[in-house]
Amino acid sequence: MSAVCQVTGRKPGYGKRVSHSHRRSSRRWQPNLQRRRYWVSSEGRWVRLRVSAKGMKTIEQRGIDAVMAELRAKGVRC
Repeated sequence: MSAVCQVTGRKPGYGKRVSHSHRRSSRRWQPNLQRRRYWVSSEGRWVRLRVSAKGMKTIEQRGIDAVMAELRAKGVRC
């Protein structure tokens, strides 16, 4: 399963790990993904989403119905 937030689209960030001697090696920063269930009252069912912490804040602010409508418009199946 890919590490992508379904709401915000956040993906892993890539960069370099730099040691004390300044040698560089690749690394990645994972998004803070959580698997959450949300009750969608308009559909009368639970929806399970893989969202980042920022995605959870977005759902709290705008509401799950508005976010679900956006996801459906994008073509995301949930």
